[in-house]
Amino acid sequence: MTSPIRIGTRRSALALWQARHVGGLIEDAAPGRFAIELVEIATRGDQFTSGPLPEGGGKGLFTRELEQALLSEKIDLAVHSLKDLPADLAPGLCLAGSPPREDPRDALCTEGGRTLSQLARGARLGTSSLRRTVQLHALRSDLQIVPLRGNVPTRLSRLKATEGAELDGIVLAAAGLRRLGLSSQISELFDPHLLVPAVGQGILGLQQREGDQRIAEALAPLADPHTQVCAEAERSLLGTLGVGCTVPMGAHAWWEGQILKLEALLVDPATGAQQRVNGSDEPSRAAALGRRLGAELLAGPLAHAIG
Repeated sequence: MTSPIRIGTRRSALALWQARHVGGLIEDAAPGRFAIELVEIATRGDQFTSGPLPEGGGKGLFTRELEQALLSEKIDLAVHSLKDLPADLAPGLCLAGSPPREDPRDALCTEGGRTLSQLARGARLGTSSLRRTVQLHALRSDLQIVPLRGNVPTRLSRLKATEGAELDGIVLAAAGLRRLGLSSQISELFDPHLLVPAVGQGILGLQQREGDQRIAEALAPLADPHTQVCAEAERSLLGTLGVGCTVPMGAHAWWEGQILKLEALLVDPATGAQQRVNGSDEPSRAAALGRRLGAELLAGPLAHAIG
């Protein structure tokens, strides 16, 4: 057995589940060859628990310290939620292929299992995502959106504690709920064409040092080609736009037969105006598809929102 693979992870329940899951996949792919060691790392995002994410530094809030640990060789592999990773990685680092994608959709959790259409007029929903806020208002303009931060269990416990008196519902990524065994908390799953997900939502980002062949070899059996192509298209679009979490945008790539499809959303945070673009191409041209749709948004009526 070679030296242990040190997997860096945030300390939240979801992050630890994800890191253990990846460690288990590595062990299963090569029984007896690799030992796994988890290294818990606090990020600025974990410490910044109040206020909108852009005020805390935006993209990189949940990943920067893990990247620094990789570069300083304190860990060998970092496991992220891909939606937390900026399009531009720190120099010297790269992404390996990801395991199969979990459900990319957003989920509504309410007391009593009420759906969005069943909530009373003026219902209060908790989320701190600009992307979700503007799309929810487009579906129901009467909704009151309440800022809500914290990890998945914290958000759910707040909903239960209020018994609907303060919050009538919260909106979370379905992937996190499913991974933590909390699917029973989901009242409604939003069609990704109605509520476009975040770039990379439901995908695990496996980050390593460039040229580290031992880690690349350990991760190679985990890569899912369909997931990799979707991630490439969505992140290519994100990189073309060059935006962080200060600009509400989303993207969702999916396969239809042997064709890759991509839908992207851009919102003007000042007015709530939306622009959607769609496209399709061969999977081998995933990055080009993302760049093409990104260019359409940059040339569109909401280009000023990208700034």
